[in-house]
Amino acid sequence: MKTVKERNHTALTEFIQLGFGSGLGLKVGHFVVFLAIYMTTVLANTIMVFLIGTSSCVHTPMYFFLMNLSLLDLCYSSSIALKTMASFLAGSKTISFIGGATQFFFFDLFAATEAFMLAAMAYDRYTAICNPILYPIAMSKQVCVQLLVGSYVCSGVNSMVQTVYTFTLCFCGSNEIDHFFCDFTPLISLSCTNTDINELEMFTLSGLLIMSTFMVILVSYAYIISAIFRIRSAEGRHRAFSTCTSHMMSVTLFCGTLTFMYAQPSSLSAPAQSKMVSVFYTLVISMLNPLIYSLRNKDVKKAFRRTISSVFLK
Repeated sequence: MKTVKERNHTALTEFIQLGFGSGLGLKVGHFVVFLAIYMTTVLANTIMVFLIGTSSCVHTPMYFFLMNLSLLDLCYSSSIALKTMASFLAGSKTISFIGGATQFFFFDLFAATEAFMLAAMAYDRYTAICNPILYPIAMSKQVCVQLLVGSYVCSGVNSMVQTVYTFTLCFCGSNEIDHFFCDFTPLISLSCTNTDINELEMFTLSGLLIMSTFMVILVSYAYIISAIFRIRSAEGRHRAFSTCTSHMMSVTLFCGTLTFMYAQPSSLSAPAQSKMVSVFYTLVISMLNPLIYSLRNKDVKKAFRRTISSVFLK
């Protein structure tokens, strides 16, 4: 039996991610599910990036953000899925303290950046529909790049604060995380010190991030809907609204699950429930986003048909 000193040392150098169970059948089944979701995510987002990057008909601000959203989804899902699948195969559930902090940082970075990206896309749709004359100036290439860089900078600062606050806690006793990746709630449950300040900080920062991006989206769509209702022709209203429906679906899925997970005290969340919701917003949404945008977007489908035709014609 390990001494207290040895247990403290182990807890400070590595964590054990319990995941979904230890049975061989469970590991194989979960590996197959994770692999199928991840491969679909990689394929769908890679195709989206390729189509937008090579097709001249989709070189607009909206598709600039959509391409970066696909790149972000690739990184977002990879930061979680690769380590999780490796643990299923290798049978080792351990992750080093530095590895856990790194995983936590990048997961938080990509999640926050996606929230900012969705807000920037809402602003883009607002400008296109409500101020079409000023659209080329308001959403110039320089502005788009500034919005993209600003999203990563703000998310990076947020992620660094969250990581430092979490991993400077004093961990002692058990080093087993009841989750499949290093997330905030299961991590602070291992701390032997008072975590009220950390929970307040997490609740405040997450709430501010979710609410600020959601308010940008909400206000943008309030103006968009108002502008659409002023369009006299039914065809015009349908065309304007169709450019927003895919984005609205992505926002609902992403913000809804994040709000459910992080905008509530940790005492109200159950581990099993958190795992299932986490699978949805770390993997499933990244897989669904390119499908949502491609299936409901005429320009993307047109670019896809042109690419396929050019390949077979050669």
